[in-house]
Amino acid sequence: VCVFGCVLGRTSRVPLSLSTSLLNLSTPRQSIMSSADSAAAASVSADAAAAPQSSNDSSKNDSNKQQQQSNKKNNKKNKKKNNKNGGNKRVEKKEDPEFVKYREAIWDRIEAAQEAARQAGGDQPIKITLPDGKVVDGVAGVTTPLDVAKSISDGLARNTCVAKVNGQVQDAFRPIMSDATLELCGFDTPEGKHTFWHSSAHILGRAMELEFACRLCIGPPVDEGGFYYDAEMGDRKVTQDDYRALESHIKATVKGKYPFKRLELRKEDALEMFKYNKYKVEIINKKVPDGETCTAYRCGPLIDLCKGPHVPNTGVIKAMEVTKNSAAYWLGKAENDSLQRVYGISFPDKKKLKEYKNLLAEAAKRDHRKLGAEQSLFFFHELSPGSCFFLPHGTRIYNKLVSFIRGEYVKRGYQEVVTPNVYNVDLWKTSGHYANYKENMFMFQCEKQEFGVKPMNCPGHCVMYKHSLHSYRELPLRYADFGVLHRNEMSGALTGLTRVRRFQQDDAHIFCMPKQIKDEVAGVLDMLRHVYGIFGFKYSLMLSTRPEKYLGEIETWDRAEAALKDALDSFGEPWDYNPGDGAFYGPKIDIQLHDALKRKHQCATIQLDFQLPQRFDLQYEAGDESEASSNGDAAADAAGADANADADESESKQKEVPRPVMIHRAILGSVERMIAVLIEHTGGKWPLWLSPRQVKVVPIAPAFKDYAESVQKRFFEAGFYADADLSRAQFKKKVRNAQIEQYNYILVVGKNEEANGTVNIRTRDNKVHGEKKVADVIEQLLQEVAEYK
Repeated sequence: VCVFGCVLGRTSRVPLSLSTSLLNLSTPRQSIMSSADSAAAASVSADAAAAPQSSNDSSKNDSNKQQQQSNKKNNKKNKKKNNKNGGNKRVEKKEDPEFVKYREAIWDRIEAAQEAARQAGGDQPIKITLPDGKVVDGVAGVTTPLDVAKSISDGLARNTCVAKVNGQVQDAFRPIMSDATLELCGFDTPEGKHTFWHSSAHILGRAMELEFACRLCIGPPVDEGGFYYDAEMGDRKVTQDDYRALESHIKATVKGKYPFKRLELRKEDALEMFKYNKYKVEIINKKVPDGETCTAYRCGPLIDLCKGPHVPNTGVIKAMEVTKNSAAYWLGKAENDSLQRVYGISFPDKKKLKEYKNLLAEAAKRDHRKLGAEQSLFFFHELSPGSCFFLPHGTRIYNKLVSFIRGEYVKRGYQEVVTPNVYNVDLWKTSGHYANYKENMFMFQCEKQEFGVKPMNCPGHCVMYKHSLHSYRELPLRYADFGVLHRNEMSGALTGLTRVRRFQQDDAHIFCMPKQIKDEVAGVLDMLRHVYGIFGFKYSLMLSTRPEKYLGEIETWDRAEAALKDALDSFGEPWDYNPGDGAFYGPKIDIQLHDALKRKHQCATIQLDFQLPQRFDLQYEAGDESEASSNGDAAADAAGADANADADESESKQKEVPRPVMIHRAILGSVERMIAVLIEHTGGKWPLWLSPRQVKVVPIAPAFKDYAESVQKRFFEAGFYADADLSRAQFKKKVRNAQIEQYNYILVVGKNEEANGTVNIRTRDNKVHGEKKVADVIEQLLQEVAEYK
């Protein structure tokens, strides 16, 4: 999150349900702040709706009836109109808080001084290169990306949300300072969406300041789409009744088409401008070094600390709504002040907003918590928050997923291991988790020693690796572990199966030589393609490179990033760079799967780690140098081999015994989360191979119960989850129940079927496949399971 209340680089990760809803998803907590700056409650006035009057003349019955019918129609029209417009309530006009004028005065003073300094400089011609190779002339400090867009077409300019100058995202209205490459990004690009929703958050912030006279805190876009803004407003609580007033202010801001403006501030100027807001002051003092500068953005009366970028003006946001609200904590820490959070969504046109609402409605139907209860798959209990109780049918899915991955491990050379759940604190100190992750762990005392329940498997796998000596001939060594993990998530962040405290992962760690990185990553990517292909997922890949703060040598990082790039290029699927977003301990490949509703989920991961092998002093015996270097070189190109040889020679001078590189990888990720994704991806209509209810045998009459039981037994013995409905319900009711319960196949049996040793097949979607021999049906279904259908 941007130190100025918005977002740096990537979108903020906010714990939400997979199924975003327009309803409140959490109950606001009691505010713990003083009421010194408490906002005024939204004032609304109600107009009494005057009911149309009918004639009282009893001698005109026909006329009375006509009048009553007319009144009834008018009442319906008025009701519909009132519902559309939020009832008869009028939004009371609000006055800006005093700090708004104070803020504007400081902005105007600094902006005027900077503009005078800019005009004093001379005009310097520059060359701007477009993606198609075309070169456009410009003036340094004057020509903006938006100017270039307008020179091409007005439509391109209208659709431009943000620009990439020399590969770096910046405002489309911000002048280009030197010769540069230029790419214009619309809403259909990740950069465009991020900027669009970021700017929308500022418009929401303006509405909140005007309506509540609140102190704004942070307001980023979120991964699931949309944005939110946190604000301190004393004892005031936001409710759904406030939405209409907020949206009225939003519409006024959009209609005003206020340009977004950027201003660079010295630290002392920023502290002066925002001295009325203790949260902004805290951020400035913590994040902006003395003598350094920061930036603020303005759109109309709103001025907020922010790194940007933003859309050209507020009029770009054509369709915007408030979606929900909740309580929050300052900086996400429970010991801090309690805040009010308001969420919103926006699009460049109303059509996209309508499509989004339709997706929300479909997502609500597919909510894994709803379908999980309807299908008796799992439940949660207050006695163990965040720890799921998987019922028998849910456990069938859980075990099938684990079994599926285990089968892939056998094919791909992984060795499954079992490691402890609890470790002495010394392990966590060695790994670095004690210093950097302790608040997310469950810690306890035992015999005057401190222990921690493991939140991940990697430190334990390092202990296992170090337990014995390893030769280069043994590498790569692939450890797989389905061990139970626990993470101390905040109770307010727990959300169904998507954010839990107890879970299992298809977790594996690969210990390999640096020259083996490319081949090992390629193997993981191949497994990813196979598994996600079976589930019907599409996915996107990004290479996240060295961040500003990193550990290790730059040469080691460059070599590792080159190996990941080679693996991605060889994989043959589209991928993109995510500069500077690698972990501090190594570069990584970020993988997002796309479900049936086109939502993105982070489940799989591939991360290189140079630090844990060093922290745990992991080594391997290289043996004869020429023999070791020949191991796996067939897969490396000549240039890469030369580069690795030079690097290996350099490193050998520093240390005699080489260390392995550690690759963290998961395909499903959390099994719990993957089940949630699959429920919503399939809408609860499980494919046969994964279904917890595969076959239901339904006799058409009680006389055929015995035959139904014998058929059910044959399918059960063949390995299927098969049941027989021997209840007294009517035949049609039995079939309908089986369809509602999502049995893949419903096998109807009667007199003819019993005589012929057959079943009459129909599906949960009521497709009738006719009569077939029991043995033939079993063979057919076994083939479907083998093909993961």
